[in-house]
Amino acid sequence: MRKDIMILLNPGPVNLTERVRAALTLPDLCHREREFGELQDEIRRRLLEVYSLPPENWAPVLVSGSGTAAVEAMLVSLVPRDGRLLVIENGVYGARLADIACCHGIAHAVARQAWGTPVELDALARHLDAQPGFTHVAVVQHETTTGRLNDVAAVGRLCRERNIALLVDAVSSFGAEALEFDAWGVTACVASANKCLHGAPGVSFVILRRDALPVGGGGRSVYLDLARHCRAQDARDTAFTPAVPIFYALREALREFEDQGGWRMRHECYRRLAEAVEEGLVRLGVAPFLREGERSVVLRAYHLPDGLDYAALHDGLKQRGFVIYAGQGKLAASIFRVSIMGAVDAADIQRFLDAVAGLLSPARHSGAKAR
Repeated sequence: MRKDIMILLNPGPVNLTERVRAALTLPDLCHREREFGELQDEIRRRLLEVYSLPPENWAPVLVSGSGTAAVEAMLVSLVPRDGRLLVIENGVYGARLADIACCHGIAHAVARQAWGTPVELDALARHLDAQPGFTHVAVVQHETTTGRLNDVAAVGRLCRERNIALLVDAVSSFGAEALEFDAWGVTACVASANKCLHGAPGVSFVILRRDALPVGGGGRSVYLDLARHCRAQDARDTAFTPAVPIFYALREALREFEDQGGWRMRHECYRRLAEAVEEGLVRLGVAPFLREGERSVVLRAYHLPDGLDYAALHDGLKQRGFVIYAGQGKLAASIFRVSIMGAVDAADIQRFLDAVAGLLSPARHSGAKAR
């Protein structure tokens, strides 16, 4: 039992395996040398292999930065100056897509709905048809605000019917949830090293259709220009100085990912752990925020128990070796979130549930006395 390690039940960064952590200590390496080109090539090849994507049609583009850096790169690089973007917002990360569009002056509209609710497909279709001229739709697959898994396949159908490009934020789902790039009509998809792939934070990437890359200049950014990055990476080079140790860790994480059976096995592992968390919390009287069938296997949200606010729950669990995540926005006072990404096992989950039980018992006893 790993009582000496803080178990991170937040949605990234994640607990690393010793195998991945050791990769961070590999020798210093100049990014202009052949060895770095080989390292980068292997990472890019393995990223495509996660969902069996052919390299002649799809390009993985690495960016040194968090997932948001790659999300921003996707929007500023792929929505042209004469394009128009529709952002689907049902959580914090949908709102962030809109914020990025605003910051860069990208013509856009927002299909806004209550956080935690499913994508309203009929309303989305009406929105697209009422305001012709949309060239791109952006949606978050796993909205970690609430743990909701949005129906990207259905959104993709609406986009294909209207010849609209689909941009997907899969930062917290890539490698653990189904992603059918061709069948769903995905144009580009963003993810991060330090979520479901179990790498270290500091590298993210966009996987995009090669024919979606803009030709020529006129981009909105220098550092976040995907065409610039892709040209360099295809030539076994890099546009700027990359986070080399994090590349080492991502390569090892992808090797480990393959050894463990790929995304389907990771999905099943997460599912078992997430179900154990939920069943244990329900036994303790803590109710899930979303219904079965709406939630990701990666993270689930729960109503805060009676008699215990988030600060008390968080601090009490941290003293016992666990970090959870707060709700966001208007949900901050009513929910907490538990993610099971990273090097987390069934024994960790049982200790977590025992810790929650230990915190709930005195809180409820105190509440009963007060009444």
